[in-house]
Amino acid sequence: MPRRRFPIRVKLTIATLLPLLIAILICSLLGFSILIARIGSQAQEKVRNDLNAAREIYLNEIDHVRDVVKFTAGASYTAEALSGKSRREIAEILVPLLKSEQLHVITAVDAAGTVLFRARNPEVYGDDRSRDFLVKRALVGELTAGTAVFSAQQLAMEGDDLAGQAKVAAVLTPHATPLRAAVEDAGMLLMASAPIRDRSGTVVGALYGGVLLNNNNDLVDRIKKVVYEGVKHEGKDVGGATIFLNDLRIATNIMDTENRRAIGTKLSEEVYDKVVLMKEKWVGRAFVVNDWYFSAYEPIISLEGAPVGALYVGMLEKPYTRLRFTMSLLVGGVLMLGSLMGIFVSRVASSRLARPIKELESLARRVAAGERDVRIESDSNDEIGDLGEEFNRMSAALTLQEEEIRGLNRDLEHKVQLRTAELEEKNRQLIQTQQELLRVEKLAAIGELAAGVAHEINNPLAIIRGNAELLQTALPESSPSQEEIGIITRQVGRVERIVANLLRFARREHKVLGRAAINGILDEIVGQVWHQIPLTGITVEKQYRSGYLEIDADADQLRQVFTNLVLNAIQAMPQGGILTVSSRAMPAEGMCEVTVADTGAGIAAEQMGQIFNPFFTTRADGTGLGLSVSYGIIKDHGGDIAVESSCAAGTLFRVTLPLS
Repeated sequence: MPRRRFPIRVKLTIATLLPLLIAILICSLLGFSILIARIGSQAQEKVRNDLNAAREIYLNEIDHVRDVVKFTAGASYTAEALSGKSRREIAEILVPLLKSEQLHVITAVDAAGTVLFRARNPEVYGDDRSRDFLVKRALVGELTAGTAVFSAQQLAMEGDDLAGQAKVAAVLTPHATPLRAAVEDAGMLLMASAPIRDRSGTVVGALYGGVLLNNNNDLVDRIKKVVYEGVKHEGKDVGGATIFLNDLRIATNIMDTENRRAIGTKLSEEVYDKVVLMKEKWVGRAFVVNDWYFSAYEPIISLEGAPVGALYVGMLEKPYTRLRFTMSLLVGGVLMLGSLMGIFVSRVASSRLARPIKELESLARRVAAGERDVRIESDSNDEIGDLGEEFNRMSAALTLQEEEIRGLNRDLEHKVQLRTAELEEKNRQLIQTQQELLRVEKLAAIGELAAGVAHEINNPLAIIRGNAELLQTALPESSPSQEEIGIITRQVGRVERIVANLLRFARREHKVLGRAAINGILDEIVGQVWHQIPLTGITVEKQYRSGYLEIDADADQLRQVFTNLVLNAIQAMPQGGILTVSSRAMPAEGMCEVTVADTGAGIAAEQMGQIFNPFFTTRADGTGLGLSVSYGIIKDHGGDIAVESSCAAGTLFRVTLPLS
């Protein structure tokens, strides 16, 4: 019986296809297993690295608080204010610092640990903090920084709003530790303390400050932004960060089922025992709030060395689950495609061998023409296949390098923009400094000029005063000229005081403080200004909204300021108009406000920046000293003077002064 004959084509097909199928099956299964394991290990390793990055950001925030407290405590003016126990001076240092550095707590204590001033709660002081760890270490000369937990009572003393912010309602979730309290009212803070030394190096007190983390998501959002860069999966953030106080989330960007921050949810029992109780890191797969995450936790240790909570970062597991499913489909598809391709290759081997080379040639031309991310698909297991893989790696490497170059270019452009903005800001500050220096130099010139001419002015004034007094003595009491002579005498005295005030201002002499009745001064000026300038066509309106208004100030200097403003307003209305003089107290700000407004022609926009400069004037008979001297007097009183003007509505000068 003749044997069944198998064509060589069938034998070649079987000989080629069978090993290929077996190899593809084994390699696919093995590769898939390795890939899945590798994906899991890489995810865990990434989370571990993310935790390291989050820890560095956390420590950097502590370093920021430490630097702010250290530099403030080390400043000489801080030691001087604390040595004098001047709560006002301490407030001028700490209150702006609280806002500018975005701190929640900044408090100064004396050498005995007694609170002198709390920037957030100035009314509460005098309590003893010498037993507190932070204060105790600072009073022995040590700089201390780290994590601290304040009770609700401590937070309330530092500020009522802090006690409210610290409250977190506990929420029970699956796999979490049991509820221990319905509401957590303690607060976790990033704290620092530093000694305050006088010039001899003696510790005269301490300064401590910090940032409250409860319901404060700035730090965890910064960690998420730096570590995960806002990557999302199906509209949900892939990564997240959390800060725990004990087992309770007090700051997080992990969302619950209602897409709200899961603040108040609890740590799982297993992780709590490992991280908080045993003070060890924990890396693994964990159920977080309502989903599975690749998670990493590490304990947060307080300044006393006790575990008080945990720092967490994690990545959503769903993208990796989807990736495994996709890989399964891909491997199955590759297996099926490989089988079909194997059959096809065995039948058209000669044409198939030439095709990859042609395709590789075509792809090389496309790469040379500038196209990127070009790949060649090859299922051959020989030198041609190796060449195709090398080409793919070369194409991928080229694409990656170009992406890196584009990223570097973007970073460079961003840095250039930042440096340009910084340079513009420095230029602006330089211009302001130059303007202020010019004003100071002109004021110095005023002092020299005033000192030179004071004698020449005072001599004729003395003659006028003497003659007026002789006239007053010579005339009978009933003479109608007695009133005019009295006015001359008072005005001569006023001129003498103005000259003296100008000298005191130019020479930086101390003002003579007393109780100055603002409305009385304004009434006196308005009532006597007609002696200096006619009021033809001028309507005077008084708007005193605070009744009897008194402040601590030099009344003569203020009279000089308001007289200058009133005279300027009248001179700005040669055809007549409305002069409005108003005053009001602002107790909430500790200030009062006086405004002098006219309905004249206004001040040109290009002149607005120069009106307070010495010797700048727009009138042919003006000296340019009035507003400059007024500016110096108001600044010396701790106040401010500003101007608003338009060609249609006239000019308004606004003077603000402290009530005391």
